[in-house]
Amino acid sequence: MEQTQHIVQAQILRFELAGEHYAFDVLKTKEVLAIVKVTPLPNALSYLSGVVNLRGSIIPVVDLRKKFGLPPTPDTIDTSIIIVEIQNHDDTVVIGTIVDAVKGVTSFDEKEIEPPPRFGMRLKSSLIQSIAKKDGDFVVILDVDKVFAEDELTEILGHPEAS
Repeated sequence: MEQTQHIVQAQILRFELAGEHYAFDVLKTKEVLAIVKVTPLPNALSYLSGVVNLRGSIIPVVDLRKKFGLPPTPDTIDTSIIIVEIQNHDDTVVIGTIVDAVKGVTSFDEKEIEPPPRFGMRLKSSLIQSIAKKDGDFVVILDVDKVFAEDELTEILGHPEAS
């Protein structure tokens, strides 16, 4: 009797921040936009750049460089906004995230994905879903639902302009 091998693949949307490779689960990603004018909000969180109008919906936009404590950099032709869906209790929240460059969708086999290390990471390990490795390159796969804590979502969405 022939055994069948079950291969699990993960698809991720890779992006760069400060020269390092990160990713979101492609299933949490709605779309990618070229950088557009973001309207600032008064008294917003330091990493909340403001809001954009996406086909009639007002979407809050977070600068991941600022959120992760990375040095600021001017926007380039590669700077993008990734629109993601975040699960907050029973609601799905849509937020834009500014990144340095989007590198595309990549598939990884189960054997190429490992849990995050418990120490030595720039980010809290609770924000990291896993680490993918292929051909000597590492990609930090972020847990979109945990990158934004519940109290942060409440504050971001609490602004009347962003609801």
